Amino acid sequence: MSKYTFSFLAIVALIVTAAWSPLKPDKSTKIDKYLYVAVPGIRDYLEYGGHGILVYDIADNYRLVKRIPTGGLKADGTPSNVKGVAVSLATNSIYVSTLEALQRIDLATEKIVWEKKYDGGCDRLSMSPDGKTIYLPTLEKEHWNVVDAATGEVIKQVFTNSGAHNTLYGLDGTKVYMAGLRTSTLGISETRNHDVIKQVGPFVSAIRPFTINGSQTLCYVNVNGLLGFEIGDLNTGKKLYHVEVKGFKQGPVKRHGCPSHGIGLTPDEKEVWVCDAFNQRMHIFDNTVMPPRQVASVEVRDQPGWITFSLDGKHAYPSTGEIIDVKTRKTITKLQDEKGNPVMSEKVIEIHMNGTNAVKSGDQFGIGRVSKTK
Repeated sequence: MSKYTFSFLAIVALIVTAAWSPLKPDKSTKIDKYLYVAVPGIRDYLEYGGHGILVYDIADNYRLVKRIPTGGLKADGTPSNVKGVAVSLATNSIYVSTLEALQRIDLATEKIVWEKKYDGGCDRLSMSPDGKTIYLPTLEKEHWNVVDAATGEVIKQVFTNSGAHNTLYGLDGTKVYMAGLRTSTLGISETRNHDVIKQVGPFVSAIRPFTINGSQTLCYVNVNGLLGFEIGDLNTGKKLYHVEVKGFKQGPVKRHGCPSHGIGLTPDEKEVWVCDAFNQRMHIFDNTVMPPRQVASVEVRDQPGWITFSLDGKHAYPSTGEIIDVKTRKTITKLQDEKGNPVMSEKVIEIHMNGTNAVKSGDQFGIGRVSKTK
């Protein structure tokens, strides 16, 4: 065999070997998981994180990665109360509502695409699962604005005359759940024509924060005057259960004016977590039985006013800024700003990023994610 023939065969062997070698992982497919925290997320209190969006690396023990500048200013130029936060994968944007306006911020450039004011102000918005439509409540007024997520233009106004406040899209995108501060019923709008089709309740008082299960058969609602929650049937419209926190007394609260302002289901729907402002606790209920059974309480560093969870269900995010391990019920870390000061917000959302593109997002509400009826 000549040296030329040997060299040719060696080259062929190298090509074949390379062709059959296992492919190296494509680094471009690496998914990073972050917690986006919009501030001021407790009224307009700048001492709890300042102004903007704080981004935390979930995998790195919630290390602060950066602060994204935002708009949302009052007429005097000071930061306004953040009222809600949502994400659209379709527009690759995060949306922040304040008392006066809604702003769309591009997640790749981290620049404000637009900021728009709406007649009647803004409250806690909700994004459709396809990322194309927003239900934006006015600030405790008569209607919700249905908004195009790309342009910010109003598609339709949905009138309920209920004191528009909290809003939640169901996971399948066919219905939106709307709670007003002047009614004891939960409104349901269908999203094909954006018409109100049903009221659930009445509950014992006006509905405050609420959540739903993934199959959209049950709602869990906080109401004025109750340390605890009530449960309603989303199909029949009837109230099912009245659940009170046991072993703790009610007392004066700093904000919101109700004993329990904040309720969430773990993604697997096995537990209900409910806020107790006066006692600075998160009370945990076993949701595998009906009515849910109180099983534990977790102390937090301030009066909680909201609760949501990581998409994988491992961590609880109370508005007081603790990161709580759901399984052990222990605090694993506490959110801090650049100077080491405590960060607290009722408007937080998990986003998974592939480079500069959002590929998955959580929700500011602690919604159940079991899609089939148990």
